[in-house]
Amino acid sequence: EDAIALGYSVNVTLIFSLERYAAVAESYLRGLRRAADAGEDLSKIHSVASLFISRLDTAAHELLDGLRSPAATARRGRLGIASAKVAYRHFQAVFSGPRWDALRARGAAPQRLLWASTSSKDPAYRDVRYVENLVGPSTVTTLPRTTLEAFEDHGRVEATLTRDVEEAARTDRKSTRLN
Repeated sequence: EDAIALGYSVNVTLIFSLERYAAVAESYLRGLRRAADAGEDLSKIHSVASLFISRLDTAAHELLDGLRSPAATARRGRLGIASAKVAYRHFQAVFSGPRWDALRARGAAPQRLLWASTSSKDPAYRDVRYVENLVGPSTVTTLPRTTLEAFEDHGRVEATLTRDVEEAARTDRKSTRLN
């Protein structure tokens, strides 16, 4: 918030929870408001919030595998994409409406979501899983070369980020219980 208020652009990285993302987005808005009040040119301030998608699944897999139950096994590989979809829904809500419109009128740009850790760590998953399932406007995706080459070879480009968001929200809620 302080860096944004001073006019600096910021990459907030290593975000692993929806609660943290919501706090980051709120800090960005507060920083922009402070920058506007200080007379800063908001059009020169940019930010991304970097969520580490496949790492969420990797961490969840360890916990789920330890439960050794069919219900836990069925939840493998769902948390990363589900969290991204719910974060994107939050992004859409935060960067719309009167509060955002006032900042946008002063030149502000939305804080873009950045999907990081997009290579499939589990060989059972499609190698472009974390790219194909997170296609949507106003986002950034970082890709290791192997994932980029795989996507160029056989990836599908479809607007997937806003599909099945309610199911994603249910998955995210279930993941907090892990039983």
